[in-house]
Amino acid sequence: MDRDSVEPAVDDFPGQRASEWTEYHHEFAAPSTYVYDFVWDSDAPAIGPFCTDIDGNVLMDWTGHVGAMPLGYNNPKILNPLSALDLIDPTKIAGQDFYTTTGDDPKIPGPAGLMDRLTEVSSQYDMDTVFLSNSGAEAVENAIKISYDHRRGKYAITFEGSFHGRTLGALSLNRSKEVYRRHFPEIPSVHDAPFCDDRHCTPDTCDCGFFAGDTSALRRMLDPETGHVNPEEVSYLILEPIQGEGGYRFPSEAFTTEIVDLATAHDIPIVVDEVQSGLGRTGEWWASDHYPIEPDVIASAKALRVGATISRSDVFPSETSRLSSTWGAGDILSSAQGALTIDAIKEYDLLDNATERGRAFVERFRDATAGIDAVEDVRGKGLMLAVEFDTKDRRESVIEAGLQRGLLTMGCGHRTIRLLPPLDSTAREIELGSELLRDAVEAVA
Repeated sequence: MDRDSVEPAVDDFPGQRASEWTEYHHEFAAPSTYVYDFVWDSDAPAIGPFCTDIDGNVLMDWTGHVGAMPLGYNNPKILNPLSALDLIDPTKIAGQDFYTTTGDDPKIPGPAGLMDRLTEVSSQYDMDTVFLSNSGAEAVENAIKISYDHRRGKYAITFEGSFHGRTLGALSLNRSKEVYRRHFPEIPSVHDAPFCDDRHCTPDTCDCGFFAGDTSALRRMLDPETGHVNPEEVSYLILEPIQGEGGYRFPSEAFTTEIVDLATAHDIPIVVDEVQSGLGRTGEWWASDHYPIEPDVIASAKALRVGATISRSDVFPSETSRLSSTWGAGDILSSAQGALTIDAIKEYDLLDNATERGRAFVERFRDATAGIDAVEDVRGKGLMLAVEFDTKDRRESVIEAGLQRGLLTMGCGHRTIRLLPPLDSTAREIELGSELLRDAVEAVA
């Protein structure tokens, strides 16, 4: 498969083999979230955003596996260095009683090399310490734990529309779809505030409820004299700098400035959930870098291939038994993939590439759909892109029409399609994907 010339080609989707495979899968799998019957054939040609399903359909994947595939399929920037690694068993190291290395070859970094790189790309926040885990939810759970230990308060603050994971602690912070939390026990004393998702908002123009009158909902909540939450008892404030599952909602400078001002005034730690938005997706290492946010803790995963809680040594507990994990020493292969992803982003200037390609998509797609009322907004930072429609049904119809043309996309929020092309996308790929999506919109609208 030649990345410079391949184009999507769909005969029948889902095909017979994909339908049979998904039926077999669901004989045993618990009900969960499956967007459509896409079954990747890992033995078939795939490169960058292009892949082949088990019926031979060639598809352009702009889901990025929900951000967990930052460089697309079979990227030589990752595979070539890994080819020198003779795989061993186990590649996961149980517990934290053992140290491991991938040898003397610095091209194959292990868990220690990954943590070294993570502190480097977080040094602007003076972060020097990392705890590795399996997933984004675990990264959030550990962020919660170290914040409670550090601050010793009983309250937490989250935001409307937020999604932080599916373990019980993380679920307690979710304020997106109610199905995620229904009937599950929760951490007590979690308060929420509106998330001001108008990226052009000012205190005078805000209509989401965060700013009202001459103050903000968060400032009223934390007012020492008239508020209902004692700021001295707040252990942490957690937010996604850009909301993911909640609809790719991009906040305003005024909103983030108000949060930082209040957190600073009351010495409240800020935890940022960068599981979907981090590691170069927005054209910066962290989405927080676009805003005045000065996080105390970063939760990362997905593009990193492992979970990671990143902070300062003074925030982490000093007692050795306060944090631990069966796989806390790191998955050797996944750690190497995460570290090599960071290396590739640096070596190939992929932060700049993501910024340039994302800007090109937004400008191109806005122009292409300017006369279509069904498209209400086109937005993005870097290659974290979104198209919002007038109704949920329209959004679903566009996703289906895109599938029939060979373009894989996913929804988020209530009426929004999210787009996550590889960070090394070419100009041709952005043009091709935007044309496929425009054709899908026109067919539906």
